[in-house]
Amino acid sequence: LLLLLLLLPLPLPLPPPPPLLLLLLLLLLLLLLLLLLLNFRFLFSGAFVSRPCGSAPFLNHFTLKTLVSLQVYLAEWSGQKVALCRLASQDYLEDFLHGMGMLQALQDTAVVQLVGLCAEDHSFVTEYHLHCSLLNLEGVFAQEQHQFHDTWQIRLRLALDYVSILLEKTLSQFLLTSDFRLVVNDLDALPKVDVGGGLLVKFGHQELTGDFVAPEQLWPFCNKSLSDDLMPGYDEKTDIWKVPDVTRFIMGGVRGGDLVHFHLFQVHDECKREEPKLRPSALDVLRVYRSVYSIMVRDALKSRDAL
Repeated sequence: LLLLLLLLPLPLPLPPPPPLLLLLLLLLLLLLLLLLLLNFRFLFSGAFVSRPCGSAPFLNHFTLKTLVSLQVYLAEWSGQKVALCRLASQDYLEDFLHGMGMLQALQDTAVVQLVGLCAEDHSFVTEYHLHCSLLNLEGVFAQEQHQFHDTWQIRLRLALDYVSILLEKTLSQFLLTSDFRLVVNDLDALPKVDVGGGLLVKFGHQELTGDFVAPEQLWPFCNKSLSDDLMPGYDEKTDIWKVPDVTRFIMGGVRGGDLVHFHLFQVHDECKREEPKLRPSALDVLRVYRSVYSIMVRDALKSRDAL
């Protein structure tokens, strides 16, 4: 409207516009600027939108995942697909609020992007990743449009991302982005560990099972019933134990993967030491992974140039 008024041929000199018209035009301009600002803040990468609870309607949402403590929906907000997460059980309210606070405090390129939250409604919104969990890796690479990305370079880079994060217990808590990187998605449990001060941790009150469970996480008393009070605590070295298994899963049977495993054999052997204190730190493992990645990429470039 303003542009049309400016383009219309008008007699000169122009009579002064009525004050009421000026006021209406000014209000219209402010409204347009406000709408543009709100949409820009949502669409801009890395932006965080804080709005009153209940003021942002979500359209066409349906369940993506149901957990004990959390219900996750794929929702549409202002034309954008987002993940809407809501508390599923009041029994896990403390963990939910802790995880939501950690997600807000630890925003980084390696953490899923937080779009908005509502503590009163026990819900928050994050960016949505089409490939979802890392558990879907093989299924994603099996798709025709992604087979080009199924290389040892991409897979080793994903393993590098995993070692760089090393925060959570299972693959389902890592999301696979559209550009084939990893971001951590579940920050409900980030307990403080102080080995020197005797401050150790235990995850949950049930016996842990699965391929990624470290020896110190298993119930050590065969002749006694499971008891949280008797269960010894452990530290972050349980994550180090998982590294070889997770990397083996990520690498799959890709061509060139055997050479990756050869270069990582020594550090993986150290990660699997029964005594947690003898395992390398996450930083030590990361340094080896970065070195192997750099060496293999350099050698691959040399081989290509020699052809």
